[in-house]
Amino acid sequence: MGQRGEVFSSKLVRNDRTYFFNVKENLYGDLYLNIVESKPTENGTFLRQSVLVYQEDIGEFIKEFQKSLDYLRTHAKKKSSRELREESEINN
Repeated sequence: MGQRGEVFSSKLVRNDRTYFFNVKENLYGDLYLNIVESKPTENGTFLRQSVLVYQEDIGEFIKEFQKSLDYLRTHAKKKSSRELREESEINN
């Protein structure tokens, strides 16, 4: 078992957010996925939010997650509202 029960970890840094994908093991040897989003706040601390997906739910979780991804691909705008806002701020 790894540090804090982590057996695998990867991260994705995008703009002001960092996403962590951690596979952990509990005291009973069961594996689960811990997805964490971390972003800075105005007062210099970090806001961390997480979702736990247990091993027995991974298959259904991936199935529903894939449905959401398919919807996003089908209905995605050419540019996100964030990209448009950033372009507007640059041009003003």
